[in-house]
Amino acid sequence: MVRLRALAAATFGRRALAALLYAVLAFPLALVGFVLTLAGLLTGLVLSVTPFGLWLLAGTVRGALALGALQRLLARRLLGLRIEEPAPPGGHGILGRRRALLGDRPGRRAVGCALLTPFTAVFGYAAVLIGYVYGVLLTLFPLLKQWDRDTVHHADGSVSHVSLEFWGFQVDTWPRWLIPCALGLLLLAVVPFLLRHALAPHRALLAALLGPDPADRRIRTLEETRAQAVEDAAATLRRIERDLHDGTQARLVGLAMHLTIVRELVTAGAAPERILTAVDTARSTATQTITDLRHLVKGIHPPVLDEGLPAALATLAADVALPVELRTDIRTRPSPAVESIAYFCAAELLANAVKHSGAGTATVDVTADDTLLRLRVTDDGRGGAVVGGGSGLTGLLARIRTVDGTLTCASPPGGPTVITVELPHT
Repeated sequence: MVRLRALAAATFGRRALAALLYAVLAFPLALVGFVLTLAGLLTGLVLSVTPFGLWLLAGTVRGALALGALQRLLARRLLGLRIEEPAPPGGHGILGRRRALLGDRPGRRAVGCALLTPFTAVFGYAAVLIGYVYGVLLTLFPLLKQWDRDTVHHADGSVSHVSLEFWGFQVDTWPRWLIPCALGLLLLAVVPFLLRHALAPHRALLAALLGPDPADRRIRTLEETRAQAVEDAAATLRRIERDLHDGTQARLVGLAMHLTIVRELVTAGAAPERILTAVDTARSTATQTITDLRHLVKGIHPPVLDEGLPAALATLAADVALPVELRTDIRTRPSPAVESIAYFCAAELLANAVKHSGAGTATVDVTADDTLLRLRVTDDGRGGAVVGGGSGLTGLLARIRTVDGTLTCASPPGGPTVITVELPHT
């Protein structure tokens, strides 16, 4: 019974019915788009010697873009396929917008998608017809055979009623009607697998042609990471300025005041005890100032990184308020920028494990070769960490993306949490 319920859920569950609805809608939509786009292109090319032809071609491209937006919406709502929207056409004024529609790559890709989608959407439509329609009809054959019967007149004058016959072999009598029932149940059992693979070419085509061009996506990513790097640099400068102004500068002013007091006491011939007290206060202030400067420098670039990433991570693990197991296998030393990012990522992830996960132990694995540095931080906490939603992982991801790195998070409820950072070696 459990397996039967699982099969029924796989065939008639929410996701299966959503895929069914998408396959039913996608082919007619693609067919209408194909006809309108092809007619618009052919008519526009014929009339291209006149101004009306160019406007018709621009309108056809605009229609293809609108069709692509509708296809992205259906794919997102029914299949869970999220396709990033391409950059909108630019241009200023009516003529500029027409020139942009005819010249931009997203428009040409949308037209190509409109002309190709019927040839991929038909597979999903056929899968629905074979799997669902024929599966239901064959499964319900014992009930439907009473209403779908053909009258056959034989040569001897006799008359028989046949509802289903294969090459002269009738299957509408007991127990032969079990054959179509079993075939129908088999089709319904395999239809989710059949439909998923039938829609795969269509999904691939939509993702390839309706999303941003790879070059445009790369440019957009570089613009975002550059803006993030500028913001991080500005934030770091503001933090350094604030720390210097509120901490170090104030302590240096206090040190100068204490030294002035010591000079006045010595000039006035004060008792040695008072002079020693003032000197001790000045020395304490100087020591605290040096400590603040060290913390400030460590926040910019930890000096221990000069000895290599393994030594820096060992020092970091020793300062964490929970047991940390460190494993490193660095065959080729990365660039200083990559080492710094890996160090600060490890520091942030271990701090999160201490503050938020309730972990008892943590593990840091670092491997590096000539092309890639991989940092994996694992803790046995409560889990539930996600990238986004204002979490600290979002800031880490933004910093990692400045060097084309990636961050993946696996943190099911109840743990464990495994966060993997991959950074290019140079």
